[in-house]
Amino acid sequence: MVPTAVRHLLFITERFPPDVGGLASSAGRITETLSQLGIEVDILTWSRYLQAGEVLPPAADAGMPRVYRVGLYRHWDMTMPQTLNVLEWLHQSRRYDAVWGHYLFPGGFLATWFAALNKLASTVSVRGNDIDRAMFPPGDFARLQWTLQKADLVTSVSADLARKIELLSQREDVMVLKNAVNEQTFSPSASEDDAAALRASLGIAENEVVLGFAGELREKKGSSFLLQALTTVRAKRPACLLIIGEVRASQEAALQVYAAQHPEDVQRIIITGHLPLQTDVAKHLRLCDVYLQPSLWEGMPNALLEAMACGCCCIVSDAGGIIEIIEHGKNGFIVGRPHLHRLGEAVLECLELPLEVRRQIEVAARDRIHTEYSLEMEKLRLQEVLTRLMPNSS
Repeated sequence: MVPTAVRHLLFITERFPPDVGGLASSAGRITETLSQLGIEVDILTWSRYLQAGEVLPPAADAGMPRVYRVGLYRHWDMTMPQTLNVLEWLHQSRRYDAVWGHYLFPGGFLATWFAALNKLASTVSVRGNDIDRAMFPPGDFARLQWTLQKADLVTSVSADLARKIELLSQREDVMVLKNAVNEQTFSPSASEDDAAALRASLGIAENEVVLGFAGELREKKGSSFLLQALTTVRAKRPACLLIIGEVRASQEAALQVYAAQHPEDVQRIIITGHLPLQTDVAKHLRLCDVYLQPSLWEGMPNALLEAMACGCCCIVSDAGGIIEIIEHGKNGFIVGRPHLHRLGEAVLECLELPLEVRRQIEVAARDRIHTEYSLEMEKLRLQEVLTRLMPNSS
């Protein structure tokens, strides 16, 4: 028998701010909104900067969610049992009504298992990569399936992902909980002087077309196609590739090969490194003449939503939930994954469009974000999550 209302929630997530990436930012945004809804939220997350098994207590900030950070062991088969020990200790003193696992593994599995042991309500939010990777070796398919079947409520960031979950778990009640964008931060408003100063600081020439990508550059994000597109565009006109974020270590070798083959083009790759402030991310997005998201698989990328909110003209792949937000020719352009080698040609075609047409597409992109992906819309959906998690709650 679970409680009849959620008042105190334990939120388990592998990454949480100030960690980088979409998983961390979505976890921070969701827990902040839950707090605004009157839910007392405790967060458990892991850290590579603590000793294995060490628990860093939360800062004593009144009215803010309490964040407990647990030091990672070398392998999850040690980290998970120790985390369960920490969860038991927390529950004894904090007394939770429900447990939320953010991402299927490890958060979702631990949330579902711990909730079942303690007769608590459980919810798991599936983000995309957790399904696409875990359903194939070396993923643990049995644990994935068990988590999806046993959680009281499962949410996904796209309808495409919900269909996959329903097929894997044989459940028909998956709720789509869309990502959201802070439109006050991510907006097209910026002075031309500020943009010119930022371009100059990055070494971008006045006549250069800026191809943009935000996030961590890695293979699943279509890194090879981004590099190929830069070469194709630069063969026709001056251009640079602005990576708003970092390059995953596994991509360093690919960049070295690209540098050997295209020594001049590689000089026009500009990497900002991690930008801790969202306002800085937005400033860089506004520099992009074309924003590129050539993902090989996806849930619903936050970076794309933020680019659309900033008024970027976006060219994307048809991966995952991307096609649920981009309508080809109306608020962006889609290049099918089998044809991503033609991404550069699509960029050149986009740049040849009349300015008025491009502006219409950019406005339509911003409108789509405002209508379906605003913070207010997310708050309404989170209220529905709480209602569905405990249908007898008041």
